[in-house]
Amino acid sequence: MSFKGIAVQMYTLREECEKDFTGTLEKVAELGFDGVELAGYGGLSAKELSRVLNELGLKTAAAHVPLDSLENDLENVLSYQKELGNRHIVCPVLPRDRHAKSDYQDLIATLNKAGQRAREEGITLSYHNHDFELFPFDDGVKPLERILEETNPEWVKAEFDVYWLQKAGENPLDWVSRYQNRMPLIHLKDMTTDGEEFFAELGTGGVDIPAILEAISSSSVEWWVIEQDQSRKSPFESIKQSIDYLKNTVASN
Repeated sequence: MSFKGIAVQMYTLREECEKDFTGTLEKVAELGFDGVELAGYGGLSAKELSRVLNELGLKTAAAHVPLDSLENDLENVLSYQKELGNRHIVCPVLPRDRHAKSDYQDLIATLNKAGQRAREEGITLSYHNHDFELFPFDDGVKPLERILEETNPEWVKAEFDVYWLQKAGENPLDWVSRYQNRMPLIHLKDMTTDGEEFFAELGTGGVDIPAILEAISSSSVEWWVIEQDQSRKSPFESIKQSIDYLKNTVASN
């Protein structure tokens, strides 16, 4: 199994970041992460944030950018990312009030437009799924399929979230295999095996993480991104357990 860079999605540590953004990054570095997937910038300029990350030995794996910013502030987004030295931006979610079929068509148009412009600047745009994009339209087509089939594969990539795929009743392996050359990033999460299907540390739940890692070992994935939306432990305990699991899994293969 080829080793990939391991990053943490900073949304996992959102409360810690609100208290001490730089201190939280320091703890992430101490845990052995190679990089971070940003979900905000702690009020820092791109130059300041780049300096902090460089001093900590962390790379910017990607940044989640709200859809509204992609629609209305794209040039500033790209300017910030270029100065930061980030090569990947991600549309993290389609807002809850925009789930009609026409909203998805608008999303597809936005992703194509923003993805083409980002590519001109050497930046890749990806779309991150939840479970609701797997609930079919009345014509039987799943929104996530429509997004990926109707966007230009050179302009728009996928950041599959394996928890949300499984939560929707899908087999994550089907998706990562089908689009293995279109996903520079992947969100690795686990799910409790009880009826609650709560977020779990990697290796403790019912998502077949080893099979997913094997399936993507020769794919286009550049970064394994650990995210745990909620945790019954402290977020730092959760991400430590997950990164230790990943590193042990890699070491044993």
